[in-house]
Parts: sequence; C-alpha cells; structure tokens
Amino acid sequence: MTPATRPAGRVVLLLGVLALAACAGKPRKPDPAPDAAPAQTTTPAAKPASEPKDGGLYAPHIRDGGPPVPADVSHLVEPTPIIEPRARYGNHSPYKVLGKTYRVMDKADGYVERGIASWYGTKFHGRPTSSFEPYDMYKFTAAHKALPLPSYVRVTNLENGRSLTVRVNDRGPFHDDRIIDLSYAAAVRLGIHVKGTAPVEVRALTPGQTTSAAAPHSAARAWDESRPWLQVGSFGERDNARAMERRLTAAGLRDHRIVQARVGGNAVWRVQVGPLASEAAFRQAESALRTLGLGAAQPVRD
Repeated sequence: MTPATRPAGRVVLLLGVLALAACAGKPRKPDPAPDAAPAQTTTPAAKPASEPKDGGLYAPHIRDGGPPVPADVSHLVEPTPIIEPRARYGNHSPYKVLGKTYRVMDKADGYVERGIASWYGTKFHGRPTSSFEPYDMYKFTAAHKALPLPSYVRVTNLENGRSLTVRVNDRGPFHDDRIIDLSYAAAVRLGIHVKGTAPVEVRALTPGQTTSAAAPHSAARAWDESRPWLQVGSFGERDNARAMERRLTAAGLRDHRIVQARVGGNAVWRVQVGPLASEAAFRQAESALRTLGLGAAQPVRD
C-alpha cells in the first residue's frame, strides 16, 4: 500500500469504529418471551345457532331431558289435520345422516307402522327443526325419518292404550329400532316420558279424518284359523326388522318371518310370529309378546 492511500484507509476504519460505537450505545427493544401468545388480529367465528343432527347435538355426551319441574300438559289441545303445503326444507330425498341414507315418502296416505317411540326435549328446545320451524317441546309434534313434512299421525301407546294426534315437522330418530321421536309434551300425554321409550302404533291421518281413532284391536279374541300369524311391527328399515327378529329369538320366539310390502310407495318390512297352528299357540305367542312390552300384536292372514 502506498503512502498516498494510507490516510483514506484510516478514515474508513475510523468511521466504521464510530458506527459500531453508536450501535452499541443505542437502547435495544427487549425480545418477546418465548412462550408469549401472538396478538389476535381476527375476530373468532361465531358459533352457529344450531348444529346439524349429523353428529352435533346427537353426540351421546350431551344429555337430553325434560324441564326441571314437570309440565302440566292437560290443557294442551291436539292438533287437527289440515291441508298444508309441503315444507320447503326437510323433504329432500334421499338424505344421509350418520352415514345412513333415508328416503322421504311421496305422501303419507295409508302409512301404518308399529315399533318403538322415544322423545326429545330440552337439548333441542328452541332450535330449528328439519323443516326450519323452531322446536317447541310443549307442543304435540314429532320427528320421523320418512314421512313428508308436515304430516299428521295418530300415535297409540300399545302398553296403556293412550292415543294422541301429533304434527310431524322434524326428522329423526336416527337410532336403530325406533320409528318416531315425540315432543316432550306428547311423551307426557302418552305416558312415555318416565320410561323413555314405548311400543307404539303410528297411523297417518288425512284432513277431515277423525282424530278419536280407537286403539288397535287386541289379538285376544276367538281363534281364527285363517289368521295364523301375529304381526309384531312394521318397519321402514330392514335392519330394524332384523333387530326385532333377534329380540324375538332371544325371548324364545323362534318361529317368525319378515314380509316385505309397500306403503305409500315406500318399502316396509313386517315382522310376524307364526304360523300358529292352534289356539293354544296363539295365546302363548300373544302372552310372550306382551311380556316383551310389545303390546297387542295384530292377527294377519298368511
């Protein structure tokens, strides 16, 4: 390096030292703590007003029930079947819930089915039904998997003979071996709310049809050789019919069958006990079915 360049080099070196000294003397902003949460810059999404029944409120850990103080439903008036337009929501067919596919009937005319009824209450009270009407557990309503929304049906408790007209405006119950989910008020009127479930007959009503229908005829009548079968129930799902067959077999009733039929354009599967070759066999089967809590079975022809 020549003497002519040394002063310039010293100047550069001196400026560098002064810059480092300035940086060293400037106060530093403390580093954030390693576990500090970053500041939230977005508003959390609002929780939906209602959850879909495909999971959601049907989760087993969320319990359902009635009000803290049992309600008096004696003053409530049964709905009268009237002509109503098909609901805009809840009638899409087919639809899927919990991995299972269901189909909605074109019409309710002629629909009659026997099976197990359950009920729902506070967990759904005030939330939208499948037809987007708010669920009111103090009205006589019900949920059904396949009937058009809305529909009117007569529900008869086969254990005590109580009968009630309800308006179907919701979908459910999505459990095996259950055919209808009643509102809390309907369950109280029918005497189902304490036990939780009961064998029932569900019969579709049309506008103008009387709602004071008599309870289903008991099988306890004179032996008729032309009616050697007792119909235990009629199911909209084959799996439910098979579940009933397993229940009968476990109870010692090994002679039974499933007969497929059509009601309102939809397939149903009827579970029947028999053939019953004598009056003694008829009485024995009827007694066994009552012990199972299945109420009065209906005699049918072969």
